[in-house]
Amino acid sequence: MVSVSSQAALGLLVRRLERIGRLSNVERHAVESLPTKVQRLRPRQDIVREGDKPEHSCLIVEGWAFRYKLLGGGRRQILSFHVPGDVPDLHSLHIDTMDHGLAALTEATIAFIPHESLFEVTKRFPGLAGILWRETLIDAAIFRQWITGMGQRDAFGRMAHLLCELYCKLEAIGLASEQRCTLPITQGELGDALGLSSVHTNRTLQELRAQGLVTLRSQALSITSWDGLVRAAEFNPAYLQLPK
Repeated sequence: MVSVSSQAALGLLVRRLERIGRLSNVERHAVESLPTKVQRLRPRQDIVREGDKPEHSCLIVEGWAFRYKLLGGGRRQILSFHVPGDVPDLHSLHIDTMDHGLAALTEATIAFIPHESLFEVTKRFPGLAGILWRETLIDAAIFRQWITGMGQRDAFGRMAHLLCELYCKLEAIGLASEQRCTLPITQGELGDALGLSSVHTNRTLQELRAQGLVTLRSQALSITSWDGLVRAAEFNPAYLQLPK
């Protein structure tokens, strides 16, 4: 059963866009008037698969989602994690065929917005089109950080950087405070995101805890030394383009 209305979902999208750029009253009304279909998804249920030709983009309203690629032998690379307010397949507006999959990480509420409607509103409002374009640029900046981590950071730095990034994103939407948040990601999923085995993932988390930086237990993250975690990660949040 879906408990979130289309109006509430689009209100979340408005707040997300207004963190990126300024909307006029007319632009805000245009976003709030977009047609949507709101659905509740099970954990690990696919939203869109590689090879699909989607006719909608999705807004994460509640819960978490993740992008992924599947390789031979059941190997999986997680490409990104997404929280409420994210539109992780906005690029599908201009790319016909999906080159990766997108799935719910937890039980999630998703609002599907037709591409046709998004095209129409961006043609009417170039300023709104610019804000949506900036959203994809921020997404690309996050990809660059992940690529840098995979190529140049050791496991300790990779894990520290990911935890800093996720905490900042959650804090920006009111789902984290006082260096604590819920983090519904398994060690296996962390390993798939960071290119680590399950053993190496566990060892890295233990090392972060031993150095007094974080504890992660029962999907609850507590950052015990933010400054220390930032130093370990060489973390600069500028790429997230979050409000000051």
